[in-house]
Amino acid sequence: MDGLLLDSERPIRDAWLRAAREAGTALSETAYLTVVGANEADSKTALSALLGGEAAYRRVQTRADALLRAHEAQAGYAAKAGAGAILELLVARGVICGVASSTRRPEVHRRLDAAGLRGYFRSISGGDEVARGKPHPDLYLLAAGRLQVPPAACLAFEDTERGAHSALAAGMAVVIVPDLKRPGPATQAACLGVLDSLADALPHCAGWFGGE
Repeated sequence: MDGLLLDSERPIRDAWLRAAREAGTALSETAYLTVVGANEADSKTALSALLGGEAAYRRVQTRADALLRAHEAQAGYAAKAGAGAILELLVARGVICGVASSTRRPEVHRRLDAAGLRGYFRSISGGDEVARGKPHPDLYLLAAGRLQVPPAACLAFEDTERGAHSALAAGMAVVIVPDLKRPGPATQAACLGVLDSLADALPHCAGWFGGE
C-alpha cells in the first residue's frame, strides 16, 4: 500500500527525518531507507538501534506521529499515478485483489478508505497479523490464503526490495514499481518487470491476467 498505492512513503520519511533532527539525533536518509517496507516491530528494532536506544526511538516516534497527523489533516495520502485505473481494469476483468501491507491492518483500512480505494480489495492483510514481516513470505501467504488463491497463481505488485523478496519467497510472480529506492540488479532479474508507475502496467494486463 504505502509507496505503491498511496503516496505516503515520502511524507512518512520526511516526518521521521525532521523529528530526528529536532531531537538532536542523527538519522540519515540512507539509514532510514533500510527500514522502508518493514513492519512496525522490525522498524522499531532497527530505528532504535539507529537512534541510540528505545527511549530515543519513542521520542522521535511521538514527534513523527504528530507531524504525520498534521500532514494527513491538511493533505492526506493521495493515490499514486495509475492506482485507480489499474484497479478499475482488474475488477472489470474479474481479477480478485488483496492488500499485503507491512502497516497495521486497521491503519491500512483507514488509509485506503480515505483515498477511496478500499472497495477494490477482497481482503486486507497487515503486518501486525504475522509473526515475521517482509522479507519473509508470511504476509503474502496470509494474503493468498484469504483470497483462496494458490500463491503461484498470484501476481504481487511491490515498491520495495524487501517486499519483492517476501512475495518471491511465497512463490509469487512480482512486478516492482519503485518509490523511494530502486531494487538491485539481482532482485530486478528475479521479477517479472520493473515499471516507473502503475500506469505503465495497464498495457501489460492482458498478458499478465488474460482476456482481451
